Amino acid sequence: MSNRAYVILNASEAESINYSQVLEESPNTLRWNNDKTKTFVKFEGATPSWLEGKTSYTNEEILAILNAPNSGWRPEE
Repeated sequence: MSNRAYVILNASEAESINYSQVLEESPNTLRWNNDKTKTFVKFEGATPSWLEGKTSYTNEEILAILNAPNSGWRPEE
């Protein structure tokens, strides 16, 4: 899993996801933030060309983002 990377996308970018190049299988397998404005994809190996120039995160980094208080990714308590 050391070569797995994650990229956060805006909702408007979700329509352009090339599912053959990421580990998600379809729009139904995307995880969204609480207000449905952002999602993320994960991939292994080389960065797909349509994701170049976007910030990629390691597993530890994406978990820190998703689990941070008031991040908008955690279920509201």
